[in-house]
Amino acid sequence: MTVGTKRFETASIVKVNILAALLLRQNPPGKALSSDIRRMAEDMIVSSDNDAAVSLWQRIEGSRGLAAANRAVGLRETKPNKHWGLTTTTAADQLRLLTALTSPTGPLTPPDRTFIMGLMNKVVPEQRWGVTAAREPGNRSIYVKNGWDTVDVDGGRWLVNSIGRIVEAGHDWLIAVLSDHHVSQKEGIRVVEKTATYVLKEMRAATAGDGPAQG
Repeated sequence: MTVGTKRFETASIVKVNILAALLLRQNPPGKALSSDIRRMAEDMIVSSDNDAAVSLWQRIEGSRGLAAANRAVGLRETKPNKHWGLTTTTAADQLRLLTALTSPTGPLTPPDRTFIMGLMNKVVPEQRWGVTAAREPGNRSIYVKNGWDTVDVDGGRWLVNSIGRIVEAGHDWLIAVLSDHHVSQKEGIRVVEKTATYVLKEMRAATAGDGPAQG
């Protein structure tokens, strides 16, 4: 099931997109990142470090570099902004990104896909909310990146986004929940987690699944 054509600001979920763009610029493809760049990439994803994101954003040449990478990945509804966090996207496009990051036929090399997923699996505990709420008890094969911010043009209300992957017996779920107009971050997280849990429950019931699925 693929839904989600409304545009939302990305906030920090775009950091996954930035890392994908960085890896796609490596020449030759799959060339290892330097230790310093690798450390910044880890900080950007695992703890959502904004300073690291700014450095890597500049390294990919900002919105121009992101747009070029997104063409290679097949994103159609993501519009880069000169400030990375104000990039706009749709849930459908985030599913396309997750597919590119996990598919053997995607544009990234196997080591690069493993690197990104490894970082999304190590997100710090206080940021491991969101689509991970839909996992089965005890499942540690979960990969997530969340984004959250207040929106000035929405009266300071919160946008709360969560993208990720849940791998379980017989299923490889890719999930993107984007939302806004929340009175608080806590309320936004509650809505995102409730939505992800409901959708994945319905998808488990509806499909036996023998490959990646999207929600």
